[in-house]
Amino acid sequence: MSFLTIPERTSGSRSYGLTSVIDSGTPLGELKNILSDYGSFIDIAKIGIGSAYVTPNIKEKVQLYKEYHIRTYCGGTLFEKCFYQKKIPEYLSFLQDLGIEWLEISNGTLDIPINERLRLISQLKNDFHIIAEVGSKDPNQEMSISGWKEEISIFLEAGCEYVITEGRESGTSGIYEKCGDLKSDLIQELVSDVDSKKIIFEAPSAKHQMYFIKEIGPNVNLGNVKIRDVLILEAQRCGLRSETFFLEGNECK
Repeated sequence: MSFLTIPERTSGSRSYGLTSVIDSGTPLGELKNILSDYGSFIDIAKIGIGSAYVTPNIKEKVQLYKEYHIRTYCGGTLFEKCFYQKKIPEYLSFLQDLGIEWLEISNGTLDIPINERLRLISQLKNDFHIIAEVGSKDPNQEMSISGWKEEISIFLEAGCEYVITEGRESGTSGIYEKCGDLKSDLIQELVSDVDSKKIIFEAPSAKHQMYFIKEIGPNVNLGNVKIRDVLILEAQRCGLRSETFFLEGNECK
């Protein structure tokens, strides 16, 4: 039954308006229950940090996400660990064995030269859907606004499906200040010069999510969403929370 006027949401196999959750060890039985009720609200699932390597039931978990048409990938930390130990071929075999078709290339912990990341994107983009991440997990490492825009544009032009803006699960680095405040000037500049439909903004808390919904629109791509928060996030996108109340007719800017 539909009787309210609410923002129009993208649906089905979305290319934008994405909700990307972080799975940091959700038990399989609990995940089945969550997806049974809320699977339609989730577009992408990141198996957090490097946890996919030690998850006992990882193959079953990936298959369960697939049953709900949710794209799955492993956190960039696992990619960086494999890069550091020169195990990228083994990592690719690991992903293919699991049936994972998406790959994150990041430099959140390691300082991987951009030319090296671009080489890997060129090499792998025909076999995987590539997501690149921009920004460091180190809150003391600053990047200029022009640097952010340049890297994001370079990765999209290189063939990445999306670019993630680093924010961590804590929302204290990358696009955030150490105190957790958003770098709003940076966000405004990014949105003005880059197609926001191709950016996934890491937004781990309701406060962060509401900022992006109000500034960019209900169909903004949001990442690092806690899997238990997907219903609340969908309500926020639909203007069903006080902070996003007046969103009727809004579209993604």
